[in-house]
Amino acid sequence: MILLRFFFKKMMKNFLLLLISLYIFNCGKSRLPYQVKGTIHEIHLEENEILIAHDTIKGLMLPMTMPFPLDPANMMTSFQVGDSVHFELLWNEEKVLAENFKYIGKGNLLERDDFFSDEYSEKFFGDTLDDASFLSLDSNLIKLSNSDGNYRFISFIFSRCPMPNLCPAIFMKNKILAEKLKTIKNLKLILISFDYIFDTPSVLKDVYGPSIEENINIQVFSSTRHIEDAYKLIKQSGGDFWGVEKDKIGHKLVSVLIGPDRKVLGSWKGDKWESKEVENSIKLLLK
Repeated sequence: MILLRFFFKKMMKNFLLLLISLYIFNCGKSRLPYQVKGTIHEIHLEENEILIAHDTIKGLMLPMTMPFPLDPANMMTSFQVGDSVHFELLWNEEKVLAENFKYIGKGNLLERDDFFSDEYSEKFFGDTLDDASFLSLDSNLIKLSNSDGNYRFISFIFSRCPMPNLCPAIFMKNKILAEKLKTIKNLKLILISFDYIFDTPSVLKDVYGPSIEENINIQVFSSTRHIEDAYKLIKQSGGDFWGVEKDKIGHKLVSVLIGPDRKVLGSWKGDKWESKEVENSIKLLLK
């Protein structure tokens, strides 16, 4: 019995040493490149950058159209706009780099038909959102054009939403993002209520104020007295809402990242996005 205990302890000791060795080995290794598939939208050789509409990058981010940095030595001369490609995304503490491109065929580029476009048409990457005004929780007038040099991640909500997996979930995801991205000082997370009848600044302050008072990176705005601006902004962002005055609110949710100049840098349709995936995208876009 004593002999069995001795061998058991020795085996456990060796097993633990093996685990520790594997842990140290894996921590010391560079993360393997992410495998990415997408369609080339623009190539900017002078800026060492390529704009790609990519599919889901497993373990990293959702599909979106975004720029990727290139190695200056990789001139991409054999690739054209519209090419469908596979490539590797190297992302670690030292650098972010798209490399090892492989042509796999012709992709599908969405043709933009501006013939029917108006002030409510959706804006896309690089487009500029129109200016819009809202009210802060203290009833101060806030304009998108007054960015103070900040990037803004904008989502839309309404406090009467009865579905816990919709607007309340969007609010919680933004809180998580605000905490994870608090080191990015020039980024603000903004939640705008499109319920211009019920969600006055005082109502929003009662509902959301206590939850955001400790985080200066997240703000909630009311569209009271600014109905047109709320409708235009959500439509230009790729979302929609209706039925506020009939007390039967419907909506198509969206979140959008814009620069200090109100240019669209990224958008996430619906409410299914995960905080970690959006966090990764924002870090890559603002790196």
